[in-house]
Amino acid sequence: MLQTPYYLIDRAKLSRNLEIIDRLRHGSGAKALLALKCFATWGVFDQMREHMDGTTSSSLYELRLGREKFGKETHAYSVAWSDHEIAEAVGYADKIIFNSIGQLERFDNHSAGIARGLRLNPRFSTSGFDLADPARPFSRLGEWDQSKIETVMDRISGFMIHYNCENGDFDLFDRQLSRIEEEFGPLLKRLKWVSLGGGIHFTGEGYPVDRLAERLRVFADRFEVQVYLEPGEAAITQSASLEVTVIDTLHNGKDLAIVDSSVEAHMLDLLIYRQSARMETSGDQPWMICGKSCLAGDIFGEFHFDRPLMVGDRLSIADAAGYTMVKKNWFNGVKMPSIVVRELDGSLSLKREFGYADYESSLG
Repeated sequence: MLQTPYYLIDRAKLSRNLEIIDRLRHGSGAKALLALKCFATWGVFDQMREHMDGTTSSSLYELRLGREKFGKETHAYSVAWSDHEIAEAVGYADKIIFNSIGQLERFDNHSAGIARGLRLNPRFSTSGFDLADPARPFSRLGEWDQSKIETVMDRISGFMIHYNCENGDFDLFDRQLSRIEEEFGPLLKRLKWVSLGGGIHFTGEGYPVDRLAERLRVFADRFEVQVYLEPGEAAITQSASLEVTVIDTLHNGKDLAIVDSSVEAHMLDLLIYRQSARMETSGDQPWMICGKSCLAGDIFGEFHFDRPLMVGDRLSIADAAGYTMVKKNWFNGVKMPSIVVRELDGSLSLKREFGYADYESSLG
């Protein structure tokens, strides 16, 4: 039996999302790029590249990983490129997207040999978290002044417009895209491609995928552009779990179970956004599932079970693919979870195990 903790990626569950992506691509003509900021575990890229058109990045290292491990079309985006990065970035990229006009002008000569884009900030979004809202007041993410954008239209061939965040409401998406069409239509008609970013939860249960496909096709036909989507969470939602073991129990007003993992180190987004983990459990006995780090708030959440938990019990933390493996860290020196894949035949493949040498080398 594999030693916990480990992230378990299920190829069969991943296939379900990829089939929907195929349906959307074929129905809309849009291309789908994996957003590496959300998921970059290249051990399953062999499966994903059969259903996606490439990758999009947020840094030089993500860009290089996309080029070397995924291949296909590679988009390079960064909030700001440094002088020492730009030549290497252009070498890996098919398209480079600048966050600001200042960056575009600064690296004009360096990037003139490939397709270039500019991030457009429509000044509205679907985000329910100020922390993640790209249109928050004083946002640094993209340009919005059409008169300024007009001055560089001869240097770019596309826009990237990332304004959705876990948006599962098609009607809201439709209204906001119509607003973009109305406000930025004259500029859109001068482009060859438009990326509508990620955050569209089209692999969610009951999402009207065919309506989305038709809406994207209408947009593409109206402005004669190639549409790109940048699914991250939508590509891998519900496809992985974090497998853990109970290593202690105690009672302090509530029944507590400590597991051999850590929210702070292994599912950091839960702490950042103050959310509970997800587990498929049922019963009438409430237990608080706790991480093993020294952080007092290292709590996965409270769940109900049909019996008391005991040392040695195995638990599965659900939906543990997006924004987890890309954010794992060595807080407290807690052992990083291994990466395991459940193959289509049901067998388990250990893709990567982390040990003391990895911890040591990360610090000096």
